[in-house]
Amino acid sequence: MTVTMTLTEELQAMTVVELVRSAQEGDRLAFGELFQRYRPGIVALALRRVRNADEAEELAQDVFIQAMEKIGQLRVPEAFGGWLRRIVHRMAINRLTRRPPTHACDPETLEATCFAIGTPDDVALHREEAAGVRAAVDQLGIMDRQTLQAFYMNGQSLIEMSEAFDAPVGTIKRRLHVARKRLAKHMDVAQAV
Repeated sequence: MTVTMTLTEELQAMTVVELVRSAQEGDRLAFGELFQRYRPGIVALALRRVRNADEAEELAQDVFIQAMEKIGQLRVPEAFGGWLRRIVHRMAINRLTRRPPTHACDPETLEATCFAIGTPDDVALHREEAAGVRAAVDQLGIMDRQTLQAFYMNGQSLIEMSEAFDAPVGTIKRRLHVARKRLAKHMDVAQAV
């Protein structure tokens, strides 16, 4: 009795190494099987990195597109899973540093926020205060200004700032503390005038 397997069953029976080698030779079905096997794990990893389900799905798609384009460069087929994880890590960092964070908001929160703005006098006062803060930040040195902007305006974590400034987290904390004190001093001088 001979057993004939369908193409799908043959692909499912192949090892990762066999699938990678076939994909490197241009077999799109083999890459499709790799996609099916690794997609759930890659989406989960992407979700841990970007903390947004829609972004994670989009990132996973981008990862597999890049993997498909660059699979010929993978020298060790056994390392396919780790190679994909490195692509996720690198692309997540790129995505987070190049795109401003998006925040979804339900209608009730949006409505409450709109009413929280207050009267036109409150809006004018808020704008004046914001202009005062911006003016005080502009008077700071470049390191203080970059540190405050990275933390408060760009929303970077201490770890992200540590990587961006190529400095230990403790140094970043100290810079942030010093920059806040200098900003407060500039604000006090500006209010006294």
